[in-house]
Amino acid sequence: MKINPEQLVQHLAQGLEQNYLLFGNEPLLKQEALQAVLNETVKQGYDEKHCFTVNNQLNWQDVYDACQSLNLFSSSQVLILILPKIAINVRQINALKVLVSFLHQDIVLVLDGPKLNKKQEFTQWFTLFQKNGLYVPCNTPDTRELPCFIENRCRKLGLKPDRASILLIAQWHEGNLLALSQSLMKLQLLYPDGILTLRRLQDALTRHNHYTPYQLIDALVEGKAKRAVQIIRNLQAEDVELTLLVCVIQKEVIQLCKMQEYGTSGMGLNTLFDHFKIWQTRRSILTAALHRLPMSVLMILLRQLSDIEIMVKTDFESQPWLALVAFSLEMCGHPVLLAPIN
Repeated sequence: MKINPEQLVQHLAQGLEQNYLLFGNEPLLKQEALQAVLNETVKQGYDEKHCFTVNNQLNWQDVYDACQSLNLFSSSQVLILILPKIAINVRQINALKVLVSFLHQDIVLVLDGPKLNKKQEFTQWFTLFQKNGLYVPCNTPDTRELPCFIENRCRKLGLKPDRASILLIAQWHEGNLLALSQSLMKLQLLYPDGILTLRRLQDALTRHNHYTPYQLIDALVEGKAKRAVQIIRNLQAEDVELTLLVCVIQKEVIQLCKMQEYGTSGMGLNTLFDHFKIWQTRRSILTAALHRLPMSVLMILLRQLSDIEIMVKTDFESQPWLALVAFSLEMCGHPVLLAPIN
């Protein structure tokens, strides 16, 4: 069964599963999910815990032996396996399959792993564990999901934000759930009545938002100029390496060029997306981007990126971040003259 992290405590109250699959890219949600499982196992008498990190040095016999070990006072135990951030290899997959035969009713297994795509969720080794357990995707909420996520968190803490407050909290904490959690606890202490307004938030909190280059890519592809500029300003303030950022954007623009080329040759959209292994969730925004950005525009954008790269490497008196803002507005369909970025 697959459930959201918010549903985990309720499921735990109904009884323990044999396996808990905590996979995702959000450390806070994984930490909270793991702690919820451990709290419930302690209540149920699972006092022994073994934790192993899956890597090339792991002796899997130690893992299997732990499943068969008997404690003097209790035979119930929790087994935690921390999987690598990159895809596990064939040897590790086979070892996990063997592990299934060692599991029994006195063992609760927790697999802690990275974010999975749809294809990985249906692999044989993963479904073997999910068959007798819960899959809890612990992924960072995107911009559309974040306001609802914040509203649910506030409700659990007895906080009563209005809509404007929720949106401000989301804007100030996007990409940083740990800071969000700390801010909500701070608000809970500062305002016992739980009422949250813009004035109260502005008096109590500071910005903690954090963006990645891939969030900038999404904003550019979706044509969201204001959001793209906001992300660029944030990345500049964090001293992100501009050359690497330009390379990431170049890769996306080159892929759009190839898509336009294949589309011109007669390849249908679905075949095109299958060829480039585009996730279903991104196909609609890429379709809109391909209509908005013909090959002639994409070639201009590539030249602009090349100019920015040269600027960074050779012209130390230039303003490459300002040039990147201009590029982003061009890609989003809103070219304008800008004041320099401080």
